[in-house]
Amino acid sequence: MQLSFKKVLVLAPHTDDGEFGCGGTISKLIENGAEVFYAAFSACQQSVLPGFPPDILITEVKAATKILGIEPDNLLLFDYEVRTFNYHRQPILDDILKLKKQINPDLVFMPSINDIHQDHFTIANEGVRAFKWSTILCYELPWNNFNFNTSCFISLANNHVDKKMEALSAYKSQMHRPYANEEFIRGLAKTRGVQSGNNYAETFEIIRLNIK
Repeated sequence: MQLSFKKVLVLAPHTDDGEFGCGGTISKLIENGAEVFYAAFSACQQSVLPGFPPDILITEVKAATKILGIEPDNLLLFDYEVRTFNYHRQPILDDILKLKKQINPDLVFMPSINDIHQDHFTIANEGVRAFKWSTILCYELPWNNFNFNTSCFISLANNHVDKKMEALSAYKSQMHRPYANEEFIRGLAKTRGVQSGNNYAETFEIIRLNIK
């Protein structure tokens, strides 16, 4: 099946989750003519390391999504406090439903419903509620996924992986993360490529596949 989706919405609990989970696929979709919207629900000001301005992740996500080819007007930022999403389940669902009405995407990316991070879990569950009639693919974040069903692979070319790396390199404030390094990211893309008979790939859990 070709990537013929026209409007795509990426739900990122925190700035950078979308790039880590499906940055290569975002690049490929845009290359194929899709309009991609990126909604980040927290810039994690409470966990920014000393030495960086509190709003550094807002600056970084703007740079990263621009590198991937997302239009500035298609970057949608919310201001929920990190690690408290479960206390704001209904307002988050209301915001997601507004995105559904505003964008009407035919493909939605979100974290796995088995993601152990409380914020990721909330976005995934409210996302499924909001988009139960849409195609939903959950992206892989191995450091938060005890179980992940690799039921869908999207093949990537070298340039898509390069774009993903370039976008992630915009997150200078996150370079201390053990998973924020090129060897790991390229290695995972290569592993998923080998599993799916491709050079590189990203893998997704299929929640719903709506073929029209």
